[in-house]
Amino acid sequence: MFIKEYLSDIFNATKSLFTGMKRTGYYFVHPKEIITEQYPDNRDTLKMAERFRGEVIMPHDENNEHACTGCTACELACPNATIKIITKFELTPEGKKKKALDTFVYHLELCTMCGLCVEACPTGAIQMGQNFEHSVFDRSMLTKKLNNPGSKIREGVE
Repeated sequence: MFIKEYLSDIFNATKSLFTGMKRTGYYFVHPKEIITEQYPDNRDTLKMAERFRGEVIMPHDENNEHACTGCTACELACPNATIKIITKFELTPEGKKKKALDTFVYHLELCTMCGLCVEACPTGAIQMGQNFEHSVFDRSMLTKKLNNPGSKIREGVE
């Protein structure tokens, strides 16, 4: 009985192996149908899917302006404290104090790329980028400041 099960397992394993090798052999004979990307040789032509979630980015326009109001909605929506918003108070031309973004800290090493922060942002100030190469030797390089130095909020964003 033991030998019968043993021989049956060998037969099933061999059958499974040849099933996979049949597919490999097909692509070996028909090389024009290969769909494998030749990464990293194709970095210039590589196009990621539009829905790909690489990392959180904050786009700035040509005047170094962004749309983040410092409302902290993204920070509250993040399930694992990846985002830290540091705000400051600025005086408006009318002399009133107004909360504004000082620093947008993003901890890439903690991010699960869920996109909840992007969905929670009322002004659309942050997006999911297309970058997927995040290998570094120093873990502190994965903590990023998303707002550019000297940037300010875009006029008309409230």
